[in-house]
Amino acid sequence: MIKNILALVDFSCISNDIVKRAGELASFYGAKCWLVHVATPDPEFVGYDVGPKYIRDHRADVLYKEHSKLLAYKEKLVREGINCETLLIQGQINSTIESEVEKLSIDLVVLGSHGRSRIYEFLVGSVCEHMLRHSKVPMMIIPNPLKKK
Repeated sequence: MIKNILALVDFSCISNDIVKRAGELASFYGAKCWLVHVATPDPEFVGYDVGPKYIRDHRADVLYKEHSKLLAYKEKLVREGINCETLLIQGQINSTIESEVEKLSIDLVVLGSHGRSRIYEFLVGSVCEHMLRHSKVPMMIIPNPLKKK
């Protein structure tokens, strides 16, 4: 029985498809849909307690815009009658996702695959690949619609 669905939103071209599919699944199962964005942690500055003001102001603006986008996705799903919540969390992406999946008792994760090159994934890593290897719950992976075949 699926009661909680977590949709990972990164605001890339796949995000609309991820939210749409997670909403459809939540509607079908009568589940709660969690729209989650993991924002990069604040930069650490040597010699500063919390960093220069202009950096803090810029970071606050970025987080505000990301939160506003999440709320717009939520409002769309709520208008469709879907029980939906949003979470914007700063942290290391893989461990943060794993933690939220456990905390929220997630039954299904919906995420996107960007379809980047193997070299990129080897050097930088891939959230999708990490989740495939470490997830304890089923996943639905949405392919990048712009990735050429």
